Amino acid sequence: MTTVLITGIGGDIAQSVAKLVRQRFPDFRLVGTDMGVEHGGRLFVDGLRIVPAAASPDYTAALLKIVEAERVDHVVPMSEPELEVLLPLIENGEHTSWVTAGPKVIAAGIDKLETAQTLAHLGVPTPWTSAVATGQPRELPCILKERFGSGSRGVYIVKDEEDLRYLAPRHPDGVFQQLLGTPDAEVTCAVYRTADERVATLQMRRRLVGGFTGWAETIADHRVAAMCEQVAEGLQLRGAMNVQLRLTSDGPRIFEINPRYSSTVLMRAGIGFTDVAWAFDELQGKPVTFPGIRTGTVIVRTQGAAVIDGSSNTG
Repeated sequence: MTTVLITGIGGDIAQSVAKLVRQRFPDFRLVGTDMGVEHGGRLFVDGLRIVPAAASPDYTAALLKIVEAERVDHVVPMSEPELEVLLPLIENGEHTSWVTAGPKVIAAGIDKLETAQTLAHLGVPTPWTSAVATGQPRELPCILKERFGSGSRGVYIVKDEEDLRYLAPRHPDGVFQQLLGTPDAEVTCAVYRTADERVATLQMRRRLVGGFTGWAETIADHRVAAMCEQVAEGLQLRGAMNVQLRLTSDGPRIFEINPRYSSTVLMRAGIGFTDVAWAFDELQGKPVTFPGIRTGTVIVRTQGAAVIDGSSNTG
């Protein structure tokens, strides 16, 4: 029996991944990890195991102990902090099969300053980006965001000197970044690169709801596709990553790379972009066929709830 471990199972993205794995591979045994039990993650896996936070010095040893005890075949790390800690093991392919976007994508994606520098090195046009610690931003207004982490939380628009004096001291480890266009020009791209180096990109014009994509419409911009393919090849993407960009008068500008499955993973699976299934198909030596997806297709996030009896399956 194939056993898959999915970290951060208390989160909605991990639960979406677990649901998709279960749908496509009903015979797989799923193990989830998280820091606690007060969530619905247990409903999506066969067993829930507790681990410390990724920042804890005990995290890696605790995770590897579970990998060994549960005879795990594949691990899907779901968060940037975990990917950062596990990167040396992922690079060396140690202990298990790590289902990730690959070391170069991880290294470029977990650090927003490194993202900009890597894109520039690849020859991809990118918004100017500088560390808050190095001094004043190039221009105002601009964006201030955390250097590490992901999502729209912790992102601020610095409109003037008053904002700058207030925000910069409170985020000394953040980065300033060029303010690009308007929110209605934002596009999220799911990118998948196969073992035989074929690249598929699903482009979605989106609206954020509570920090996540709540509404999206598929588009097809050849400039975006070419840019995503350039990044995928330059970073030797192996599997799935997510690229965030805005369309400007000067063309697409990538401002973030997420080296993990994103919040649209379940939404896009509904229209045939099944990158979770593709990753596990390839692990089993099966070929991947990219579908044709019609532009103008609208997908939305919905909400659900469940009642459980309070018993725990963390043993």
